[in-house]
Amino acid sequence: MTEEEEEEALKAKLAQLRKEHGDLDAAISESAVRDEMQLTRLKKRKLQLKDQIARIEDELLPDITA
Repeated sequence: MTEEEEEEALKAKLAQLRKEHGDLDAAISESAVRDEMQLTRLKKRKLQLKDQIARIEDELLPDITA
């Protein structure tokens, strides 16, 4: 896989993760979930997605501290 293909794959993954993160955010904020345990799971998944998004963004953005 070329560097450009890898970058495109990362961008696609990033878009997918952002959508899932937004969907979870909407579900949590709408209080669609009444079960506290389920709500806790959703919030935990949302944090995991946020971490994955940050890692991919770091990988895609060049390090400017040169």
